[in-house]
Amino acid sequence: MRILLVEDDNDLQASLAEILRGAGYAVDVSGDGIEGLFFGQEYPLDLAIIDLGLPGLPGLDLIRKLREHERRFPILILTARADWQDKVEGLEAGADDYLTKPFHPEELKARVSALLRRSAGHAQPVIELGPLKIDLVSQRVYNGKQEIDLTTYEYKVFEYLLMHPDAVVTKTVLSEHIYEEDADRDSNVIEVFVGRLRRKIDPQGLLNPIETLRGRGYRLSNPPRAT
Repeated sequence: MRILLVEDDNDLQASLAEILRGAGYAVDVSGDGIEGLFFGQEYPLDLAIIDLGLPGLPGLDLIRKLREHERRFPILILTARADWQDKVEGLEAGADDYLTKPFHPEELKARVSALLRRSAGHAQPVIELGPLKIDLVSQRVYNGKQEIDLTTYEYKVFEYLLMHPDAVVTKTVLSEHIYEEDADRDSNVIEVFVGRLRRKIDPQGLLNPIETLRGRGYRLSNPPRAT
């Protein structure tokens, strides 16, 4: 999943980006509201984290403009402003959640995970698909009681398909959402990831959870249900 982080404090920006990347997210960063608006309008994002006190374009205006341009991904506000009036104003501008500085990294990761899964219609972090069970918090996948050992990118592919059940997802879209903007993308590698993922989660070929639509992409054919 791909996240935009707009934070003008360079040290905090670097720290937050490291935390998010360590949690398995692709992260694009900006320290300016105007540049953040460009990224938010042009990049295929799954979530944005926006500070309010930004140069160029204040965070509240950035959020309003993103919503005016019908960018519907979840937005989490990060700010040192703790007054309830500021929180209300941020939520009314179009944000989905609000985190006041200072905060614990685990709280940030928990809020990001919750926003992403709720935007996909999942109230709980554990999702079942037949005998498969996926824990979005621990990022573990099980077949029955047996944990499946997935690489980082195999998991990212599976998670993205899981968050978009029934949707036809092209290799290009998968690449855009699991890699950052400056990454060297090769759509053929996506085929490798999907092939390995299929063999690991469905070694007997009985479930066929990932359907290939020739010339179009992939689809999680049986939508998972939240437990």
